[in-house]
Amino acid sequence: MQLQGKVALVTGGTDGIGAELIRQLRDRGVSVITSGRNPERVAATRAAGFEVIEADLSTIEGVAELLAGLGDRQIDLLVNNAGAGVDHDFREAAPDMDAADRTIFLNLNAPIRLIVALLPRLRERAEAASGAAIVNVTSGLAIAPRAGGPVYCATKAGLRSYTQALRAQLAGTRIQVIEALPPVVETKMTAGRGSKKMPASECAAQIVSAIERDADEANVGIVKLLQTVNSISPALARRIMLKF
Repeated sequence: MQLQGKVALVTGGTDGIGAELIRQLRDRGVSVITSGRNPERVAATRAAGFEVIEADLSTIEGVAELLAGLGDRQIDLLVNNAGAGVDHDFREAAPDMDAADRTIFLNLNAPIRLIVALLPRLRERAEAASGAAIVNVTSGLAIAPRAGGPVYCATKAGLRSYTQALRAQLAGTRIQVIEALPPVVETKMTAGRGSKKMPASECAAQIVSAIERDADEANVGIVKLLQTVNSISPALARRIMLKF
């Protein structure tokens, strides 16, 4: 996709990978609309010159607020980036099911609802502007889960399957469906999880490159190696990642 002059909706753009994505897209001439739920980060992102729709995408009401804030504007690029992890390890404590439900909605239901709502607009722009794109940000853990994060991994695996099926449905159209699979990235969500983390700026750069190249997948960083292992032996990939 030629990004200059396009309009993008990027969810979760006030922090982490999303914050880098909106900056790098703007640098390429994209008009960016983003969302966030933390008032302080929303204010800071607005101060940096971005349009931010404040909405909590872990609820159906939040998805409705985002769509209402977007109004009837056309978009060329939808990036479903907003996501969160949740503690769900029986070896440590009883899981909080309310937190799990919010995470499932945010990571899986919200992207699906946004795609359903915005696909007609993307179809229009695909025809009028020679292309549109949907980017779903999953995770290397969508390929093989880690034992300590089953809910997060399940949501990302679910979104991966949805993305692959959606790509097949839209084959032959001018809508590119891209899955971005980051490794462990230096963000607030991964605080305290090891030291070998990819900078969010580099992760975002690889995702933007995949959009520009019309790639089906952006296997970011070490996820390329995981994909190779999984192609040879899915069982080996699972054994490795379950210990991660």
